[in-house]
Amino acid sequence: MPDGRLMEACQMSSKPRIVITGLGLTAPNGNSLAEFRANLLAGKARIAVIDVRHMGRHPAGVCDFDATKWQKRKEIRIGTRVGSISIYCSREALGDSGLDWDKVDKSRVGVYLGITEHGNVETENEIHNISQFGNDTKYWTHHHNPRTVANNPAGEVTMNMGITGPHYTIGAACAAGNAGLIQAAQMLQLGEVDIAFAGGVSESIHTFGIFAGFKNQGALGAHEDPTKASRPFDKNRNGIVISEGGAIYVLERLDDALARGARIIAEIAGWCINSDATDAVLPNPERQTECVRMALKRAGMKPQDIQIVSTHATATALGDIQECTALRAVFTDCPDTKINNTKSFIGHCMGAAGALELAGNLPSFDDGWVHPTINIDELDPECAMPGLVINQPVKVERVNAILNNSFGMLGINSALIVKKYGVA
Repeated sequence: MPDGRLMEACQMSSKPRIVITGLGLTAPNGNSLAEFRANLLAGKARIAVIDVRHMGRHPAGVCDFDATKWQKRKEIRIGTRVGSISIYCSREALGDSGLDWDKVDKSRVGVYLGITEHGNVETENEIHNISQFGNDTKYWTHHHNPRTVANNPAGEVTMNMGITGPHYTIGAACAAGNAGLIQAAQMLQLGEVDIAFAGGVSESIHTFGIFAGFKNQGALGAHEDPTKASRPFDKNRNGIVISEGGAIYVLERLDDALARGARIIAEIAGWCINSDATDAVLPNPERQTECVRMALKRAGMKPQDIQIVSTHATATALGDIQECTALRAVFTDCPDTKINNTKSFIGHCMGAAGALELAGNLPSFDDGWVHPTINIDELDPECAMPGLVINQPVKVERVNAILNNSFGMLGINSALIVKKYGVA
């Protein structure tokens, strides 16, 4: 009699295969995959110094995309920053997918977006606004409630695109980008939708509360050169650089994608989400190890089958060490496995982090280049790992599978494996 895990793996293999057919993004260092990827391979970080209410000036990752490309100015004014990010990424993903949108049954389209938190920006802004008028709530905007409900980012997408299928956000802290993709894959396998827009989004730089929280935890990154403020694995790392951004994918069942002649970017091979159940902030490497191993089992893969591990590492003193401990436990004899990190370029995009970090590695399937972790001047010995790509990209013989790690507060862990389509 097979145990529960083996039975689960067998069940997963019998479900419809899920593929990625479109991708749209905005990041601090690019508003398209081509631009984003080029800057990753060139070692170009883009972190600015911004004024944070009540906090002074701090490094942050700021996106510079044209919201008016897909929204009217009135819609931008009434909506939210994260809504504009979501709409921009979804529309760009749609264009990339080649779908004939006019012929798509919009009731069979779902929107599943991962978020770290939502609504803080709008509430903080309104509290500040009424403080200028003796705290008289008649100056509190009537747009506050629809702006702050948790489903806002996904809901704004449905209104902009005329989608009448299900939409919701997945609150999964900084594991949210992976969680959005996993949720979409599951809904496609269940037959709930035929097309899914999925990924993660964040507007975190516009709330002072997150800056204050990390600063008071001793986890807010700083450097005289803001482009070097995010430095995972470096011995002198000192914390997180808060960033905004988004990456949204079009997901479909393989048979549907093939039937319409779609370009297949990658196939979703396996995943796992689990919980530490130990601490609100400090990661648990044992649970992270279990998460990665279960994702591999569900994908029917061994550690040696993974060519790129995209790390979550946020540049906090203990968080990086805990993840490296977890990875060393899994990838003990994997000479062809390379390990990298994207936050060193763009900071921590919170709910969008996992989705953006996956995006930056996907072109490796075609070009064989692995982008590095930058800003490592002196590697922390406790973060040393075989295969860690430091400061310069590395060309490899092949990339057939990528493991994307994303972990979050309250001990939520996610591991997502994607593979090159057509590779067994």
